[in-house]
This record gives sequence, C-alpha cells and structure tokens, in this order.
Amino acid sequence: MPSVKHVSAKKGDVILMVGTMKGAFLLRSNGARKKWDVGGPYSVGSPVYAMAFDQRQGRHRLWWSQQSFRWGTVLCSSDNYGKTITEPETYSVKFPVESKLTLKNIWQIRLGREEEPDTLYCGVEPAALFESRDAGQTWSPVQGMLEHPHRPKWVPGGGGLCLHTILPDPADRKRMFIAISTAGAYRTDDGGETWQARNQGVRAVFLPDKYPEFGQCVHKMVQHPAQPQRLFLQNHWGLYRSDDGGNSWQDIANGVPSDFGFCMAIHPHDPDTVYIVPIESDEYRCTPEGKLRVYRTRNAGKSWEPLTRGLPQKNALETVLRDSMATDTCDSAGIYFGTRSGKVYGSADEGKSWQLVIEGLPAVVCVRAALVGGGAATSPRSHRSVQKKSAKKSSAGRSARPKRVARSRGRAGKR
Repeated sequence: MPSVKHVSAKKGDVILMVGTMKGAFLLRSNGARKKWDVGGPYSVGSPVYAMAFDQRQGRHRLWWSQQSFRWGTVLCSSDNYGKTITEPETYSVKFPVESKLTLKNIWQIRLGREEEPDTLYCGVEPAALFESRDAGQTWSPVQGMLEHPHRPKWVPGGGGLCLHTILPDPADRKRMFIAISTAGAYRTDDGGETWQARNQGVRAVFLPDKYPEFGQCVHKMVQHPAQPQRLFLQNHWGLYRSDDGGNSWQDIANGVPSDFGFCMAIHPHDPDTVYIVPIESDEYRCTPEGKLRVYRTRNAGKSWEPLTRGLPQKNALETVLRDSMATDTCDSAGIYFGTRSGKVYGSADEGKSWQLVIEGLPAVVCVRAALVGGGAATSPRSHRSVQKKSAKKSSAGRSARPKRVARSRGRAGKR
C-alpha cells in the first residue's frame, strides 16, 4: 500500500480536492496558488466520485464517497484534512428495504444553504436524492424523488442512472434543481414533495422524439447565487441557458468546436461567465483537434473564446469528466480541471493562463476547490455588487460570434 502524506491549511489557503479511480487526494496552496503541497491518497484503491468541504459553523470537514465493488459505497469524513478519518459502522446512505433498490454509487455531495448549516445532500445511483439534517450523521431519501412517477421510464446511460447535480436555490428555500443522466433536469417548488421535468427546448438526439418531456442526458448544470433564475446546462450534445428557472432553454453553442462535453463551471463572482471543455463527440471522447482548450463565455453564452495559454495544443487527446472542473472564491478566481489521464490544471487568473498542478494521478473523476475561511459564497445577499456589475454588462451588450457546432446522433454515454 502507498504511504499516505498529509497537508494542513490555514485561513487564506486554497485547497483542491481531487477524486480519482484509485483514491482521493488533497492539495494545498497559499493565495498565490503557484506551488501545491499534496496529501493522500485516502481511500486507497477505491473510486472517489464525489468530494466536498464544509466550512459552515466553523467546521473544516472534508467529505468524500468511497466506492467498493465488494463492500458497497460509504461516506467518509475528516475534520483535520485527512489525518484521521471517520467511516460509518453501517451504511449511512442506503435505500429503504421496501424500495427494492440498492445503492451503487454516490455521485454528488452538496452542502445545504448557509442558513441551514446542518443540511447536506447526496445524489446517488440509481437516481435518487438523499438529505441529512444533522450534519451528516443520518440520511434519508427525498420521497418525492424516490417515488417519482417518471422513475419506471428512466433509462440508464453508459455511466448508469445517476443523479449528479444538486442546486439548492439560494433565494427560495423550497426550490431546488437536480439533473439526472439520462432523465434530464427536474425542479421542486415545494421543498421536495413534488418534482417537475424542466427540459423544454433541450434535445435528446438519441431518442425518436428529439424534444421529450424527460429522457435527456444532462451532463452538468450550474447556477449563480446572484441570478438564481438563470441556469446553464451542458447536455449530451448541446449547450443551453435558461432565464426563467428552467421553464425553457435556448441554445447558446455559439462558436465552440463541439457542443458535446461533460464539465461546466460558473465564475464565483460573475454570473455571465461560464467555463466548459468541449469534447469531439460521443463516439470520440477526446478534445477536438488534439488541443486542450477551456472555452469561456463572459456574456452568458452569446459568444465563447478559447483559453489556451499554458495548455498543450498538440497531441493533447484528453477527456474531462462532468465533475472534474471547479472554481475557488478568491478575488482573482481560480479555475481548475482534471483529466482522465491523471493531470490537474489550474489557473489563478480566471483562465488567462494555466499551469500543470500535478500529473501522474489515476484517472480524475472529481475536482473541488475551496478558499479556507472564505465561506461558501452561496447567499444572494452577498452578491448585490455582482448583480449591479452584471446589469451594466448586459446594457452594454456584446456581439455574438458565428455558430459552428458539431452534431451527432449517438447513444447517451458514460459520464
């Protein structure tokens, strides 16, 4: 077994949580984010698809999922950056016996709102939403999702039937968005009692009906607390934006080399800025032209620009999966992503330039970032200046670039 190293962090440091197919790693840097200390691996040999860092109520608690093909999936936690690890004596996240479902994987760990400091959520496979109201000690399924009338018709994609995105609305405590591959996007307006499909305008290229009520293979969805009615969505073929809380979606794949991809991240301080990494196609899941390019929009999808400085532009046949991109909340926001070849790249200047943070890891399936002592930045009240800035940008207007979008009619696929 490999020796395990540990890191420590203080206020103002940035930590990167990296989940791989063979364990979890924890990276730490100061605010400059030029040099990184590496801790781990934790849960050695186990796939780690989900990680989170809870700083509410003065905690410094790491969470991650530990998957075992023999023993099942459990949630692990540490309050001292991995030096000591708490594993439950019994499975804390599990389906009720009467459901006849068995937990296969935990795909997402999401913190509750700042005003709900003991609330956590998990998105799992087979698709279901779990919640904890006691800081992770006990968990229960959200019945409205578990017993959803669409469930018998949901079909797994290549990566399984996974609930991988959880977006608690920062302004409305009864509203939440989730995304499932392959079922699509859903929203609740009554605290989880009922859920409505919110996929109008999103294509399902692999189905006879290209615009069904549900059945889309949503790969990722993001939301900014300053504008909770606006959402961005990376689909299995398709880039979309909704300005009405998911009621309708419009195509924003303007000038990207392919509208197929997995990951998506939103700028922590600017609701008009979103980052993606396009993939060639569902049949050829590598970066187009062998160039590793992060694409950024700064006008809510009217146009996209490639960010390449410091990234390989030859023979870079990389794949970046759905949860392998993240941002920190520093004043000059850090953007990070990991690849299936075991590399992690980072930018300390909002994507203008990039550096290789670490390489030689197992395949990366999850990247999360946090500014220690920086809070979760999820309250809409803390983003009034952001809203004013966004309003000025919108009034100024930007011209859209010509559209050039690749299309395919392949099946919904893994991740």
